[in-house]
Amino acid sequence: MAVCTTPSNPWLPVPLLALCVLGNFCCTPDLKNQDWPEYLGGPDRNHYSPLAQISPENVGDLQIAWSYSTGDSGHMQTNPLIVDGVLYGVSASLRPFALDAATGQEIWRHESAEKGAFSACRGLSYWKAGIDERILYTQGEWLHAVDARTGKPIPGFGTAGKVSLKTGLGPTARNKMVLSNTPGTVFENLIVMPLRVAEDHQAAAGHIQAFDVRTGALVWVFHTIPHPGEYGYETWPPDVYKNEGIGGANNWAGMAVDRERGILYVPTGSAAPDFYGGDRPGANLFANTLLALDARTGKRIWHYQLVHHDILDMDLPAPPNLITVRHAGKTIDAVAQVTKHGYVFLFDRETGLPLFDIEEVPVPASAIPGEQAWPTQPIPSRPAPFARQLLSDSLINPKANNRDELLEILRNSGYQGPFTPLNERGMLVFPGLSGGAIWGGAAADPEGILYINSNEMARYMGIGPSTAPEILDAMGSGERVYTLNCAPCHGTDRNGHPQSGYPSLRQVSERKTADEIADLLHAGKGMMPAFPGLAEEEKEALIKYLLTEARMSGASQEPGLIAEATGLQAPAWVVNRYMKFLDDQGYPAVRPPWGTLTAIDMNSGDFRWQVPFGENHAGTHGGDSAAGTESFGGPLVTGSGLLFIAATRDGKLRAYATNTGKLLWETLLPAAAFATPSSYSVNGKQYIVLACGGGRFNTPTGDQYVALALP
Repeated sequence: MAVCTTPSNPWLPVPLLALCVLGNFCCTPDLKNQDWPEYLGGPDRNHYSPLAQISPENVGDLQIAWSYSTGDSGHMQTNPLIVDGVLYGVSASLRPFALDAATGQEIWRHESAEKGAFSACRGLSYWKAGIDERILYTQGEWLHAVDARTGKPIPGFGTAGKVSLKTGLGPTARNKMVLSNTPGTVFENLIVMPLRVAEDHQAAAGHIQAFDVRTGALVWVFHTIPHPGEYGYETWPPDVYKNEGIGGANNWAGMAVDRERGILYVPTGSAAPDFYGGDRPGANLFANTLLALDARTGKRIWHYQLVHHDILDMDLPAPPNLITVRHAGKTIDAVAQVTKHGYVFLFDRETGLPLFDIEEVPVPASAIPGEQAWPTQPIPSRPAPFARQLLSDSLINPKANNRDELLEILRNSGYQGPFTPLNERGMLVFPGLSGGAIWGGAAADPEGILYINSNEMARYMGIGPSTAPEILDAMGSGERVYTLNCAPCHGTDRNGHPQSGYPSLRQVSERKTADEIADLLHAGKGMMPAFPGLAEEEKEALIKYLLTEARMSGASQEPGLIAEATGLQAPAWVVNRYMKFLDDQGYPAVRPPWGTLTAIDMNSGDFRWQVPFGENHAGTHGGDSAAGTESFGGPLVTGSGLLFIAATRDGKLRAYATNTGKLLWETLLPAAAFATPSSYSVNGKQYIVLACGGGRFNTPTGDQYVALALP
């Protein structure tokens, strides 16, 4: 129905499709109180709100309606929920809270004493049955359930209101990192949980688990690394399922669910170790796969693997979008999956048949002994990639002072395109490990138009033999722990790669105490993982090594302590370079744009528009005002034809016209918002709300949730 207001009859129902040019009549959809009840807006994960009060004509009048300080400043990725006029969010230290969505006034805040491996949180899950309302969220390995009205733990859920995310992963997960950055997907009385695991030989298996929302009991498990007798088992070596040195194939980015059909759509990441697959030859189902599962039982309905035998960390980075398209003269319910490579794959939601042809294209072989790169990779015929695919001399930034050096790196690398395996000389990975698409994902409107923010940040990476056992044995214990666990990111010399986000660990004693380093190793922070697999004596040795920066005698510990402590041997080859491909001024070595916004008509596969997105933190290279920049967080699309997005280091919230890509409005936020906005209405007033935590790209941190509305 529509609501038609007149002076004499303010709420006169008329058919929804009625024209609204009737004298003083003003007919609009009945959206007086519109919720945002699920992560990214709904089970379709389309980032879409039908609200239209804020329009292209009045968006310039937006102002802050309220703000809420969580009290603990730091990086936040949360997409808040709004249900029945209550906003649910999470602070930087993973404390959930509830606010009056119209005023920002606090209703409750849960003060958890939980100790564990915390990391960034992208949101919560809401469930209701009768008068029973619950919020479910994670801290470390624990899935918590609290009363949505009070914030108090649900005593009948698991043990004291929590259940371990390791429950269905098997005994080898006991001492491994397992957590969740992304909220679970609710279906009936089940919640299906994404998992983040380590990315090296100490990774847990990333199986998909469904828990009972009422009790916390494990209901079903889908083995993403198949067990004997299960479909896909033959795509791995026989004993890999035991999770001894091989893990991952996890869903970390979130899922979508078609509740009418009872189908859960699950995109998975790479197998671990991410960059060396010599110990896991084969296609490696169900890593890098879009899975369609029976949501009630976890049984496989169909699947499509989008990267075979991944050795470049090309996880499927975001939940799929459930959209409806016109294709070959028919209306089809479809599922679209964006990728780090910049592709969009489109499938029939029920059958898994591709709606645009997918070709298996030959790709380069690996030069690393023991590595068996898969000979072909699937590439969709339409739409065209939304990120540039091929590095060439012409793509190296002509404004770089050291362009000749950058060209030499490219030419000497042996680079042959986006699936070129790593080598010992050093290889370029492009668009990059952070997209193309990344965890913010794509928005979609009811017309089947997909809106994607994309990155183009090449990485310079290398792989080499693991440190020989005799060299490790000659090291002091702390240096040995550092070499095996920290050096790939912070460098063997501890100088780090600050421009790539990996700080120097030299003179760390001037910045961190031993207790603070211990807390980081125990809990992690931001994108730094925790290290639960390290024994206490290993942590103590590492801390001493970092604080004294002295080579200690190897005689203090027996050779092989590391392997004995973890129970695992490192793979034969490990990553030894892991940095952004930058010029000598710290700008991306490729020519702009470095970040884009793209609108793609998924009915035809044609681009509607593509524009540069964002401003570089240090200004524009050589005065280029259309450079764009990396973004983390996703877009919001509304019924009035607006696209709202923050996500960039410049700390702005922007609004674009969805039909043209024209920038209509922007404002500076109290801190950069690396999060996806939500939109809702209370008492007829539309709000845009987002978490402003900063912290990424060395931006100042903040602790505010900010809601904007018209005056």
